[in-house]
Formats: sequence, C-alpha cells, structure tokens
Amino acid sequence: MKRVIIIGGGLAGLTCALQLARAGISCTVIEKKEYPFHRVCGEYISNEVVPFLTSSRLYPTEFNPPQIKNFLLSAVNGRHEKMKLDLGGFGISRFTFDNFLFRIAKGAGAEFLLNEEVEKVSFANNKFNVHTTRTEIEADVVVGTFGKRSKIDKFLHRQFLNVKSPYVAVKYHIRCEHPDDLIALHNFSGGYCGMSNIEEKKTTLCYLTHRDVLKRFKNIMTMEQSVLFKNPFLRHVFTNSEFLYPKPEVINEVSFVTKSPIVDHILMAGDSAGMIAPLCGNGMAMAIHSGKILSDLIIEYVDSSIRSRDWLEQHYISAWNAQFKRRLWIGRQVQKLFGNRITSQLAVGLAINSRPLANLIIKNTHGEPF
Repeated sequence: MKRVIIIGGGLAGLTCALQLARAGISCTVIEKKEYPFHRVCGEYISNEVVPFLTSSRLYPTEFNPPQIKNFLLSAVNGRHEKMKLDLGGFGISRFTFDNFLFRIAKGAGAEFLLNEEVEKVSFANNKFNVHTTRTEIEADVVVGTFGKRSKIDKFLHRQFLNVKSPYVAVKYHIRCEHPDDLIALHNFSGGYCGMSNIEEKKTTLCYLTHRDVLKRFKNIMTMEQSVLFKNPFLRHVFTNSEFLYPKPEVINEVSFVTKSPIVDHILMAGDSAGMIAPLCGNGMAMAIHSGKILSDLIIEYVDSSIRSRDWLEQHYISAWNAQFKRRLWIGRQVQKLFGNRITSQLAVGLAINSRPLANLIIKNTHGEPF
C-alpha cells in the first residue's frame, strides 16, 4: 500500500485528495490553516471544469453560484468595451468552495493535518520523509500544492525565488450593484482590478499592483484613492459599496516566472507548478484540472506493479506542458497590455475594433471542457 502526502489544501490539493481517496489510496493533506478561510483570489471559475465537477458530484449547486457570461474591459481613463464570453464561468468564494471540497474529501477518507506546516522534505531510497512543525511522516509520493509562494519553496531552492517579483495582490468582498452575469477588468496606473459576483449576493474585488505604487503612498487606502480612483468605474465602486470585512486580504511578491512541475521528485500542481496572470481569470480552473491530471496518473502508478517513478514523472511533465505551458506563456504576454494608460487604451481599442482577435486571445488563455 503506497502513501501519498499532499502539501497544501487549495483547489489542486483538494481535487487530488478527493480522487485518490475515492480510489482507495491512502492520502494525507497537510494544510497550515484551518477551513474555512479566505485566500487572495479572483474567485471566478471557467466553465471548462463543469463536466468534471458535475460527473464527480463536486459542482457547488447548493450555493447557487452566479453564472458569468459577459466580460467588461475598461482602460485607465474609463474607456470601455463589453464582450460576450464563449465559454463563460461561475463565481464562488474560496472561503466557501475550499471548505465544500474539504468536507467531501474528508468524507471520502482523505486524512487532514490542519494548522500544521511542512518545513522540509527529503528523498532517499525511493521514499520521502516529510517533516512538519509537529511530526515526521514517510510517504511514497509527495504532491506540492502549496500555492503561489511558500516556506517549502525556499527549502527546495526553487529558481523562481531568485527573481524578485514586484507585484502585490489585494482582495475585498463587497456588496454593490454589479451584474451577476458579468466579470469586469478595470485598469489603473500600475495595475488592474477584477470584479465578479460570488454566492450570497456578494462581489469579489481583487486587484494586482506594483509594490512601488504602494510604497509611494505608504498605505493601501491612500493608494486606492490616489491611483485606482482615476478610473471612474473604480471610483464609483469604492465610494458606493459596502465593504464586508474590516481589512483586505493581501499577499506580496506574486510571481509569474516559469516554474517546474517537478522538483526533487515532488509533483507540483496548481500555482505551485505555474501561475497564470490573474487578468486571464483561469487560475482556479487550472488548479482543479492539474489536480485531476495528477491524481489520475498517481492512481495508475499505485495500481500497477510495472509503473515506475520515472514513468509517473515523465507522463506528468508531458501532460502538464500539453495542457498549461502555452496558456501560461500567453497569459504573461497579455499581461503586458495592462496596468498602463497607453497600453490599456490599446487593449480596449483591440476589443472594440478587432473582436475576432480579442476572442482568440481569451480562448487561448482558457482550456477545453474536460
């Protein structure tokens, strides 16, 4: 009987744990927090995941998630264009959805170590030793789904840490007059802000900005009033909405640098393997898909007496690259059009004057339904 350790209980880790537990494979998820909790995330999920979620009894019907079919893009000066999304998506908070998947995974037999953090992982004689803040666990397979940036990344000496990232992400939940069927992307100088509705008639407002912009104004509120308010859409939202929590969720050094899907035999999924630019609105779907791909391969590896670790690793690298490598690259290129007065106006002009090209860009940052 092989044992699988999953480091991190986000969407990729929970999806992987669910699939493994349902297949009767011993798996343990180590998560440094306790469910439910908030994460910095745009909280929009592309409909490419719906067939999988539905067939796996994981679609969150009970929360009545808003169905998102339209996209609005505004430049720094407020010039804007609205487009219909071919595939569309739905909105649900990580607070709700992660906890929903956690309860199902636990009910399926997955073990969880909560409020516990992995400090180091060693590999020898075809076995892993996973050291946490409280214990040491032996495993045959280790999956890394610990998100955008983690203490374990530093232990593993991952190369992306050598490139200092200038980005800061900020997330609020608000109540405002935002249509259920709309996801909006509003540019401001030095960044961009996404808005879409989630459960309970709430709206997620999440923006990415350059740390130098924040440093210039000392604090978040002053920066928002001095910079974000120059976009009339954002000024209206910030001055006419009810902010539901006393302070926003914030993360620093958000990195879009290329990462490896395998490090020291640890199989990475979700943002641990590569993060798509938030403006592409596809990170949650990619996390779920990567968790499914990885669990399918682990199940085949565990169930077979002839599948080797090399087979598992090579097939996962091939599958990851086939599904996500091009989308991540396109996302990095598209991001260069945003967060600047001139280029954001060009992007809106592209949406207005070259709709087929704009639709092609959107299509190429999303996957096919699976």
